[in-house]
Amino acid sequence: MNLKTIHIGKSIEERVQQLEIPKERICKFLNCEEEDLENMYKNPSMDTEILLRWSKLLEYDFFRLYVGHLILYAPPSAINAIEKQTNRPSKLPIFRKNIYTQEIKDFILSKIDKGEMSVPEIIETYKIPKTTLYKWVYKSEKK
Repeated sequence: MNLKTIHIGKSIEERVQQLEIPKERICKFLNCEEEDLENMYKNPSMDTEILLRWSKLLEYDFFRLYVGHLILYAPPSAINAIEKQTNRPSKLPIFRKNIYTQEIKDFILSKIDKGEMSVPEIIETYKIPKTTLYKWVYKSEKK
């Protein structure tokens, strides 16, 4: 899966097909018409309330796709640097750890395996701690 450009409608449609859920059930759960359903599949983005309902219906956390994107393309260290420059601390909760899903690990390791990026380039680009990345590499070589 490409986490750089997320087309949430296609991801939802794939999950629906995988679970073979009838359109009638989906429409009833989402309180929409079949035409609305087809438009959702074509839409690259979606309202969070609707996405939450899809996540419940399909028993899949679609928000994790966006978290993966944030980890790879907007690492917290870059956000923290902006807060330090402005001297305005955020009132939002601060998360202590990154959540590296298996998909993210596989994506990063495939970049190394294919020779697309070196370990130092990945550390610099994605702001993944060196020890974390080397643990992933070590575990993947053990397999």
